[in-house]
Amino acid sequence: MSYLLFCLSLVGLSSATVLDKRGGDWAIYEIVNDDLARISLMVLGLMAAFIYVWKMGFRISHHLRRLASFNNSGQRYFRSPHETLSFVKNHVIYAPLLRTRHNREFQLSRAVNMGTLPSRFHAFILIGIIAMNVTVCVVTVPYQKEENSVAGVIRNRTGTMATVNMIPLVLLAGRNNPLIKLLEVPFDTYNLIHRWLARIVVCETLAHVFAWAIPKAQKIGWSAVGQALGHSNFLLVGLIATCAFVGLVVHSPSPIRHAFYETFLHLHIIMAALSMGFLWVHLNGLPAQTYLLVAIIFWALERASRLAILLYRNCGRKSTTALVEALPGDAMRITLRMARPWTFKPGQHIYLYIPTVGWWSSHPFSVGWSEAEELVSDEKGLPVTRQDMFGKKHTSLSLLVRRRTGFTDKLFQRALSSPNSQVTLRAFAEGPYGSIHSMDSYGTVVLFAGGVGITHQVPFVRHLVQGYAEGTVAARRVTLVWIIQSPEHLEWIRPWMTSILAMDRRREVLRIMLFVTRPRNTKEIQSPSSTVQMFPGRPNIDTLIGMEVESQVGAMGVLVCGNGGLSDDVRRVCRKRQNQTQVDYIEESFTW
Repeated sequence: MSYLLFCLSLVGLSSATVLDKRGGDWAIYEIVNDDLARISLMVLGLMAAFIYVWKMGFRISHHLRRLASFNNSGQRYFRSPHETLSFVKNHVIYAPLLRTRHNREFQLSRAVNMGTLPSRFHAFILIGIIAMNVTVCVVTVPYQKEENSVAGVIRNRTGTMATVNMIPLVLLAGRNNPLIKLLEVPFDTYNLIHRWLARIVVCETLAHVFAWAIPKAQKIGWSAVGQALGHSNFLLVGLIATCAFVGLVVHSPSPIRHAFYETFLHLHIIMAALSMGFLWVHLNGLPAQTYLLVAIIFWALERASRLAILLYRNCGRKSTTALVEALPGDAMRITLRMARPWTFKPGQHIYLYIPTVGWWSSHPFSVGWSEAEELVSDEKGLPVTRQDMFGKKHTSLSLLVRRRTGFTDKLFQRALSSPNSQVTLRAFAEGPYGSIHSMDSYGTVVLFAGGVGITHQVPFVRHLVQGYAEGTVAARRVTLVWIIQSPEHLEWIRPWMTSILAMDRRREVLRIMLFVTRPRNTKEIQSPSSTVQMFPGRPNIDTLIGMEVESQVGAMGVLVCGNGGLSDDVRRVCRKRQNQTQVDYIEESFTW
């Protein structure tokens, strides 16, 4: 991918490098800057188009595979791996940057989180973007001319590119980024690219400033440079914008984001608005202002759409409420009664606001359960909830939240101190987001969950068991592997699991394996049936996947939601099996 980006950059540069035929004066360099800016956007657009075509091919393939499975219970054809694709998945798409570590975080202590390593595929994309920006900033510069001329071209070039990169920088940061659905690329990937684009913008901004300041200081001295900044509104607002950009990067490393997330988030928004505002004044009347305008429009539209969705989802004749229940093991089950009907799909998550607990706080949580209820009235006019086709539909969403620090700790304490460890609060749910992965075309589905990661997997279990009974999915084997610390954690999802275990034809397709890592005694480990089994200790991922491969029906899809160590272990085993059978690895993570 990085090679593709670099080649596309060089091809596009050919139209901008022949300066002799275009004159070669300063006006021409301004035209070249604009050409290069458009070329960089075109290259990013071509990369998105390439990914879209790639993903579209898989969508069509998966759809045809699902249709073919309806009349083919064995699905033997789909077990065979594709040699080239298996190689690409093993060594590029699924491969960590180094060895086996990708999602497991580097921690200096329990309180200091240094973040994660990108995957090999992500690294190729980032290297390509960096190479493209370096190439664009250094080509067509008249190095044979005097120093001031060279510095002037570099100054204008880097300033233009820093502004142009604001467009993808802002676009990829939004929760409502349309590319998420279009390209089926998760928000975490865009967030990773967003952070690296921000670093590129800051580097180009600093190069822009130094390319002006250093030649000026060599000529008139640094004190005169300081005076010039103070007497020129154009230079002063540019310097303030630069400081804001640098501040955005300085306060964004992983340890700060994780330790002071709420402070980071609000400060980030304020500084982003300030930087764009001062940059707008700095670029007044310059061609690059058009690029900034596009970025500001994207930013404003994304913010406005989020507010509109939030108000629409939660305000009406009734408002959204949250029933918060404190559970064993420092967890909470939150049941949201939405103000309006909500169509839920497996894999979706929401951002939850509870103003009485945290006025500005919003946190992402996977939706573990959803029900459409009918509200009717009895003879006395009292509301009664029932499943009734004539009633007015209200959607309830259930979340499972682990108590941490900050918002979740306050919410847990609020519920724990209330009667029956339950409290009902006014809430706002923003979303839904996610649901870019479908497991409908896989004959064998293996779902790994660690702790509260079970909330992401339960909707898939429910959907696949129902689809098997109705004959609408390819699944013939569904295995849920849930790793918990204590048997009391089973209470977290007991009402959901009771409903699933009562579903039609569940025993034919579903197997549940529970691994308890810290049982108090062996008597706690009891398997209710042959299809629901409990084991002490941690699972051997290699053995579990091997067992599924031996009994595999059709293509296998492995979906994991848990801590970084679990994700990396499952990834390693799936990579090892690529040459043996058709296995797709999918992970859900919030690596912000």
